[in-house]
Amino acid sequence: MTVQSEILRQIKKYNRIIIHRHLRPDPDALGSQVGLAEILRATFPQKEIYQVGETVEGLRFLAEMEIIDDQMYKGALVIVTDTANSPRISDERFKLGDKLIKIDHHPNDEPYGELSWVDTKASSCSEMIAAFTLMFPNDLILNARAARLLYAGIVGDTGRFLYPATTPKTLEIAAHLMGYPFDVSALNREIEQISMKIARLSGYLYQHLQVNKNGAGKVILTQKLFREYGINDSETAAIVSLPGRIDEVLAWGIFVEQPEGYYRVRLRSKGPIINKLAKKYHGGGHPLASGATAKNLSEVAQIYEEIKEICQLFKKEC
Repeated sequence: MTVQSEILRQIKKYNRIIIHRHLRPDPDALGSQVGLAEILRATFPQKEIYQVGETVEGLRFLAEMEIIDDQMYKGALVIVTDTANSPRISDERFKLGDKLIKIDHHPNDEPYGELSWVDTKASSCSEMIAAFTLMFPNDLILNARAARLLYAGIVGDTGRFLYPATTPKTLEIAAHLMGYPFDVSALNREIEQISMKIARLSGYLYQHLQVNKNGAGKVILTQKLFREYGINDSETAAIVSLPGRIDEVLAWGIFVEQPEGYYRVRLRSKGPIINKLAKKYHGGGHPLASGATAKNLSEVAQIYEEIKEICQLFKKEC
């Protein structure tokens, strides 16, 4: 029996299913989480299906979360999507369920749950959920609401099909999802559009981006800056990819100061592998898109020096 068949068997077995995803969700986290929830609601209307976690203001156009009591976890199946390690799971009550399933496309550095399906070749967890549904056309119902969410997740994690993780399979699945009756153009606009304050922050990023001769980029976003621009940490996701549009930039770090004083590190690359660097600093992720943590400005400087070294080595090997 394949892992996908066993996941379907467990889904059929439980009457209550609670679906989680990672903290500070992006479109793929929400797309895979709520896309799966909508598939299960359409397929099993008699079952109780819930999506939980914190709500992100800028992504309300995709989905809202549900509030449930702790007692709802008793005897429930818990599924976590798009989350590499358990400390990043939004809502710690995922531990209270009867059985835990992990579905993810990040490197499986921390296996968790009784059942795990990890596919690092998938562009996104949303692609995996869509593929899962297509594996069992006689057992699962994919409707327009689920298709819209899964399409949004794929678009988000592939950078609108620009990133290397985009494969022929990715495009085939996206094309299939586009065949359902939802407004693809409107959804793409909603994913793409930004607020005026984020537009101004984008200008700040371009003005203050530091780039060395080997294409290593760095910018620091402080709490003082957040107050000045009226933004919060979750909104910075919209600008993470911007340095990559500059031809001279090869890999970069965006260092976001937190209220507690440490820095959230968003690492991106157009070639050099950066997830090994992220792991050194309490993080991880994909080879070209990772996250880490710097405890102070001294560690920020240290991480940037290592980005410089990675870029220099990459250029020598090319």
